[in-house]
Amino acid sequence: MGRLTAEVGVRTRRILYGEPSATELAAELRQLSTIDQAHLLMLADCGVIPRSAARQLLGCIAALRNGDFQPLLGRPAPRGIYLMYEGYLISRLGPETGGVLHTARSRNDLKATATALRLREWALDFLEQATRLEAVLLSRARRHAEVLMPIYTHYQAAMPISYGYYLLGVAEALGRDITAVQQAAAGLRLCPLGAGAVAGTDLPICPARAAELLGFTDSYRHATDAVASRDVALRLLAAVAGVAVTLSRLAADLQLWSTAEFGFLRFPDRLVGGSSAMPQKRNVFLLEHIRAKPAVAIGAWAGAAAAMSATPFTNSIEVGTEAIAMIWPGLVACEQSVLLCQPLVSAAAPDTERMAERAEAGFTNATAVANQLVGHGVAFRTAHEQVGSAVREAVAAGSTDLAGFGPPGWLNDLNPSTMTAAAAAARQVAGGGPGSFAGIHQAAEQRWQAHQRWQRGWRAELAEAARQLAADVAALTTGAGQAAGPAERGAAEPGLPTGGPAA
Repeated sequence: MGRLTAEVGVRTRRILYGEPSATELAAELRQLSTIDQAHLLMLADCGVIPRSAARQLLGCIAALRNGDFQPLLGRPAPRGIYLMYEGYLISRLGPETGGVLHTARSRNDLKATATALRLREWALDFLEQATRLEAVLLSRARRHAEVLMPIYTHYQAAMPISYGYYLLGVAEALGRDITAVQQAAAGLRLCPLGAGAVAGTDLPICPARAAELLGFTDSYRHATDAVASRDVALRLLAAVAGVAVTLSRLAADLQLWSTAEFGFLRFPDRLVGGSSAMPQKRNVFLLEHIRAKPAVAIGAWAGAAAAMSATPFTNSIEVGTEAIAMIWPGLVACEQSVLLCQPLVSAAAPDTERMAERAEAGFTNATAVANQLVGHGVAFRTAHEQVGSAVREAVAAGSTDLAGFGPPGWLNDLNPSTMTAAAAAARQVAGGGPGSFAGIHQAAEQRWQAHQRWQRGWRAELAEAARQLAADVAALTTGAGQAAGPAERGAAEPGLPTGGPAA
């Protein structure tokens, strides 16, 4: 056991490493063994370890992967899963072969790489679902582009819009959120493997080769940064929390508008719940989950940031283990928010008559009438006062027709057909109003297509890297050929330490 002669007790072990299920253990080991495959190929290519040792290790790892790691289930892991797994390889192949696996690396850069791989996989899955929700919003926006309704400010009817125009506005905000997540996820293109414990290595390795095989664009320039930093994870959580915040605001509107008092929207029975005590209830309770999800994400970010704060800038448990553990519940909450929103937005059915009636009854055309007066030479403040007075008189009389109120003949020069809420909404073009729906929708759709291309492009890169890794492993283990070395791939010249102070 080297320097140490004792191990932590069982209770402490449970606290430190948990008790992963067979499925969780296999998933973690599959990820670690993927990193090992790339690392071994790189070590063999650079001549740091014999190709024969790499071949035997890769064969034993392949057998474990093919058997879903059954020989490791139930095996004691007093110092964590990785050392248990490495110990098994040493017991099978002997220390002179199994013992070379950890050459030129540390659990520090290994763990940082595993975290990046896991976050990368999650981010791509999340972006796929968020982009799908973006498509649902754009589709429903187009379908309901002519459904007249009032938009509210301070919970009071303000101006006429369409339900489709409202959904398009949410799609615009979500589109920016998705772009922000993509920008945050771009930090996951750098590979920490090769940084070692904290300052690189003096062995002649080529981290760029392993990075390429794992689907990373490049390796970290600075070894300490590679193992000390988890800012990408924190930034990713902040970005996806932005998605959840946007969706919580959408949920707040949909819940209000689906009440009997508003009666704007109706959701199918499969998306609502009843009451255990009140037979008449139809509760759109899924919307309440969406409204609450940002709290989980924001709390997770605050907790993770607090755990990272004031820690030494080097590898530390507070950052690499405790803070990352806090981040995952926040990420999951945001993903759930997106998944819950998809069917709700898709299935929400607007009551077109009710929405139109409230747009007219709420005097949402008042600003448009004032603007028409401005067009006939009336100062806006004067027009504002005249229309406001007319609204007051109409409300007192129980009417919604402004033409019968206000100063005598004040609307004589205006065409009555241009004073309806529907006509007002159509004229609201400047400043991105409902009248410019078509152009806004076209631009939003183009951005959605760009989001799809970005995600699919990255997935294609990773698929190609996985194919190359499998091919190179097969070539080395079967002896059918030699894996392409870094010089053949145009990678950095081996023989120089990479990532450490001398690099």
